[in-house]
Amino acid sequence: MKIMVAVKRVIDYAVKIRVKPDKTGVVTQNVKMSMNPFCEIALEEALRIRESGLASEVVAVSMGPSQCIDTLRTGLAMGADRGIHVEANYSLYPLSVAKILKKLVEIEKPRLLILGKQAIDDDCNQTGQMIAGLLNWPQGTFASKVVLDKEKQVATVDREVDDGIETVCLNLPAVITTDLRLNQPRYATLPNIMKAKSKPIKKFTPEELNVEIKSDLEIVEVTEPPKRKSGVIVSSVDELIDKLKHEANVI
Repeated sequence: MKIMVAVKRVIDYAVKIRVKPDKTGVVTQNVKMSMNPFCEIALEEALRIRESGLASEVVAVSMGPSQCIDTLRTGLAMGADRGIHVEANYSLYPLSVAKILKKLVEIEKPRLLILGKQAIDDDCNQTGQMIAGLLNWPQGTFASKVVLDKEKQVATVDREVDDGIETVCLNLPAVITTDLRLNQPRYATLPNIMKAKSKPIKKFTPEELNVEIKSDLEIVEVTEPPKRKSGVIVSSVDELIDKLKHEANVI
């Protein structure tokens, strides 16, 4: 069984984000980039499934500018068998990404497609659901546990919902999106980083895949969140209650 994993290049989670002066986006020049943390979890889960003997190959896919090759190399160093880079030097929104993934699925024919539930740059949380709809595959979103039955070709997914944990059974092929508590991604070791340099990465463009890219979203303005006011230390419970009554109006 082949597993395909989508990985996204984003601004590193530890970087302080700065808005451009013209408010058209955030500053990315000379900013550290890395693999989206939810994508790391998705890739780790695929690798564990392969290591358990339930899959034969893990293919990592990334879309965007040429620098996405670095993200793919990180995935290959973690243990993915090969990579696919769809080069696009313009913004790709969830629906466009889902259409490209659909074409790649038709080419690669994986039995399982795993994605992070969302990317930390836009927090859209849409691509997994969209690709499942385009492929007409069952989906298990926000997965906190995944169990595969290779003989029955079924995946059992525990997914995090508002009321707790919901368990769904999916007939393969299926789409799974990963939540934070699914696993702890591994670090790439130096020997594996060296091996990753020789692993193959196949390149495509949206035009070669016959996918028309058109923007379905318009960014009007990007602004920083308002700064929080400094807190106040009170000397007693009575003073706290008085402030809540007359200043915060919560009592």
